[in-house]
Amino acid sequence: MKLSKINREIMAISLPAIIANIAEPLLGLLDTGIAGHLGAPQFIGAVAVGAMMMNVLYWNFGFLRMGTSGLTAQAYGSGSHHDQVDTLQRSSAIAIVAGMAMIALQAPVLWLLLWIMAPGPEVSALASTYFTIVVWGAPAVLLTMSIKGWLLGMQDSVSPMLISIGVNVLNMAISLVAVYWLDMGFKGIAVGTLVSVWMGAIYACWCVRHRFRAIASDLSFSKAFDFKGSGRFFKVNSDIFVRCIFMLAVNLFFIRAGAISGDIVLAVNTLIQQLFHLYSYFMDGIAFAGEAVVGKYYGARDHSNMHRCVRWLFVWSTVTTAVFVIAYSLFPQAIFNMFTSQLTVVDEAMRYHWWCAIVPIVSMAAFVWDGVFIGVTATRGMLTAVATACALFFVLYFTLPTTLGNHALWIAFVAFLTTRSAVQTAIWLHKWKSQIILQ
Repeated sequence: MKLSKINREIMAISLPAIIANIAEPLLGLLDTGIAGHLGAPQFIGAVAVGAMMMNVLYWNFGFLRMGTSGLTAQAYGSGSHHDQVDTLQRSSAIAIVAGMAMIALQAPVLWLLLWIMAPGPEVSALASTYFTIVVWGAPAVLLTMSIKGWLLGMQDSVSPMLISIGVNVLNMAISLVAVYWLDMGFKGIAVGTLVSVWMGAIYACWCVRHRFRAIASDLSFSKAFDFKGSGRFFKVNSDIFVRCIFMLAVNLFFIRAGAISGDIVLAVNTLIQQLFHLYSYFMDGIAFAGEAVVGKYYGARDHSNMHRCVRWLFVWSTVTTAVFVIAYSLFPQAIFNMFTSQLTVVDEAMRYHWWCAIVPIVSMAAFVWDGVFIGVTATRGMLTAVATACALFFVLYFTLPTTLGNHALWIAFVAFLTTRSAVQTAIWLHKWKSQIILQ
């Protein structure tokens, strides 16, 4: 069957993005897999806590990818060369400065994050080791985020795919050599991550120069800090920044609640979250198509094709979600065994395996709407949805019976995802109802 023009555009963006996003969680999956075979569940928990500490920093700068992508896609659709250059140089400059600040402030940040997350003594020591090595890659990670968002907005998801694959292949090779051949043990996991992210940043810069020479020749670091006419840039990104703080609060508390419950529960929650992350990266691939294609049509003021794109995004997302729900429902134990040889962790994880299937169902719409809202830069709606969902998450968790144990945490998390989906759906229908009816 011949695909329509919009479906071809969605596939052209989403397929490379999905491949790239499959590569992205390999970093966490590989680290979890190696840690799971080092001999104790504390290594799995340390990877989870160490990675979460870095994500705490990176999530606050999620606008470097999301805001850059949406603004660039609209600039591409409207044909504005000036806005394309302006968005890239501003976001890149912020990325470099923010990354350097993370390195400079690593000691107090590490202390604060360990205090908030409260892992056990062994996990805390291992996570500190991971953090103090990987944090030196912060400028590279943030710069790569910015460039990948910009490339996506320019309707190029192939280059981000190659960046992600290159980073993860290199990470796998270096981590395995460092852990097993150089006998660095747990430190080798962090070393592999550090080297790979810097190589990825260098390649990302080369991609911009090679594919968009006219843009690269007009870039100016000094002009990046000329804030004249940048009101919309900061409005969009401030909404995303605050949204990231709410997301951060939920995810930090999720890890902290698991850590307080013990190393086994922390390891179990980490395994289930990794499965959710795997699903999310598939869904983000589709959402990225929403950012790029919906943003392009919005910038070109072609609302008819914009709405057709939204409908097809939901069709492809429904198919993808069905595949994951079936797999997670039928083969949970086999999947858990892939990530750890610790039988106590697998046995405990089987008590919670149904959450693996429920989470994709309730979160599907939130993923799609995030991509669409970024494309049309409706960032205030994204912020409203997450703030509402965050409030419900904490209210539920602290009011549910304590006899539910760790299940209370998952009930609250599912409610968080469901609320995001529902609120964003309501906002979209309210804003675009008249145009949707005319389609």
